[in-house]
Amino acid sequence: MKHPLAANSPLAADRPLAAKSPLATDRPLAADQPLAAKSPLAAVGPSLLLLLTALIWGSAFVAQRLGMEHVGPFAFLSSRNLLGFLALLPVIAWRRRHLGADPLAGGVRALAVGSAACGAALFAASACQQVGLLWTTAGLSGFLTANYVLLVPVLGCFVGRPPLRTTWIGVALALAGLYLISVGPDAKLSAGPGEALTLLCALLFAVQILCVDRFAPRVDPVALAAGEFLFGFLAGLPFLALPSEAPRLSLAAFRAALPAIAFAGFLSSGVAYTLQIVAQKRTRPAIASLLMSLEAVFAALCGRIFLREALSPRQIVGCALVFVAVALVQLLAARAPSSRP
Repeated sequence: MKHPLAANSPLAADRPLAAKSPLATDRPLAADQPLAAKSPLAAVGPSLLLLLTALIWGSAFVAQRLGMEHVGPFAFLSSRNLLGFLALLPVIAWRRRHLGADPLAGGVRALAVGSAACGAALFAASACQQVGLLWTTAGLSGFLTANYVLLVPVLGCFVGRPPLRTTWIGVALALAGLYLISVGPDAKLSAGPGEALTLLCALLFAVQILCVDRFAPRVDPVALAAGEFLFGFLAGLPFLALPSEAPRLSLAAFRAALPAIAFAGFLSSGVAYTLQIVAQKRTRPAIASLLMSLEAVFAALCGRIFLREALSPRQIVGCALVFVAVALVQLLAARAPSSRP
């Protein structure tokens, strides 16, 4: 699962370093400037943390599927959002105590509006992804979700943020990969509702990233992430009354799903996000983007290991093209001169 502020926010309220969005990597970047390191371990440590972050996010797709063996998709989504919100509260308190970061910087109204706007997009995207996992594999979901990296600069055309010309190379590669994933050798569409919902999820995540790009500079970014999770939790509650959800709401069901919910809520949302903040302060943006793009690869590997999900050779080639497209866009955007103030 892609993290709500993994894209474009001023991390640690200091400077907008890239995580997973091309909008973040087209700022002034020291792509060729060596980072200071006191020891080899200090140099490698942040990259290992980002690799661990990508592993946690990728394996969260498996947790999402396993959790839905016991509860419905909206029950799982609401529960993980609540845990994500609770997991970030200690981070907010720590940053306030040790860094002097005011969680209400920018005003309560700005934080509320930003949390609602970003949270609505996040909830819609996560809901499409979660429901889509009922019909598609964790591996395909990871690669299809990764297309938000390409969609962000494309949507930027409509908000006065045109993409780099090299972005269209990535878009072309991704389209070729999606064709191999969703169209069989007989030229018949092999994609189902799961793949369609996951592609819609990628589009909605791109919208969410643009929302974050608008509001994150105005408020505390970690408080905004917590507000997103809280909004997602509240937005999901009415859906628990659906006929497909209500019969599966029981204490026994939540107890059985708790390990998967805890992994997605605490580890994927709370711990991984904190690791990202710490590691990206000491990692070149281009390397950070590439390492976290491995989320899709880990999703496929974990799906194969834990869920026995298999991809056809044609789908494997398609997934490889999508990954190359995502990594290429990240790297080229990081090396491009900034056009932003």
